[in-house]
Amino acid sequence: QVQLAESGGGSVQAGGSLRLSCVASYSIGYMGWFRQAPGKEREGVAAISPGGGATTYTDSVKGRFTISRDNGKKTLYLQMNGLKPEDTATYYCAASTMIRLTLQVEEYKYWGQGTQVTVSS
Repeated sequence: QVQLAESGGGSVQAGGSLRLSCVASYSIGYMGWFRQAPGKEREGVAAISPGGGATTYTDSVKGRFTISRDNGKKTLYLQMNGLKPEDTATYYCAASTMIRLTLQVEEYKYWGQGTQVTVSS
């Protein structure tokens, strides 16, 4: 059972930046960041391959968010720049046992507790 713990959320004004971190209890393969706003379904934001060489993003964050990982520290990151009010949500990191890069929620088995990101206009 992989334990995941997110940190780095907070409140910022539009245009600001935040860096989310997710520490895993042990290194695991494909990982991703997801978010869920009140009244909305959880959606995939970004995902990364085990070695970090491949990434994918949902269209709404391309060019603003960057996913990365440090396997030596068992830590996943999400650098968020140019934040917008519509980015407000609870952000979750997740780990997959599948062998493919995907943003599909159902393909991720392990989840953190989430960290809140609030962007004001």
